[in-house]
Amino acid sequence: MSSVERTYRFSDTDLTQIVEEAAIYMCACPGQVASELRQLRDLIHYQQRCIHSGETSVRVHEIIEAASWQAHAHMEACLEDVLALEGWDRATLRMPEGLRQLRDELIDKGL
Repeated sequence: MSSVERTYRFSDTDLTQIVEEAAIYMCACPGQVASELRQLRDLIHYQQRCIHSGETSVRVHEIIEAASWQAHAHMEACLEDVLALEGWDRATLRMPEGLRQLRDELIDKGL
C-alpha cells in the first residue's frame, strides 16, 4: 500500500492559494481545510520516509499512511464541495465577489 502512487485533486500550490485567498478575505473555513490537507500530506510523506528507511515497524507506518490517505481523500472531497457551494472559481481559486462584498460590509459595520 505504501508504494502506490496517488494523485491530488488540489496541488500544493492550489492549497497555498486557497489559504492565502481565504486569509485576505477573512473566510477561514476553506483555508482551514486546505491547511489540514497540507498537514495530512506532511504526515503521509513522513510515513513514507519511515517505510523506506528499513525500520522494523514497517506495518505500523503502512497503517498510518493508509489512514492518512483515507482522511486526505475525504478532506479533498470536502474542500471541493465547500468551494463549489461558496462559488469559488475553481480555475483561479478566487473567492466569489459576493463573499468579498459580505466581508467588506462586515468590516464597515465593525463586526
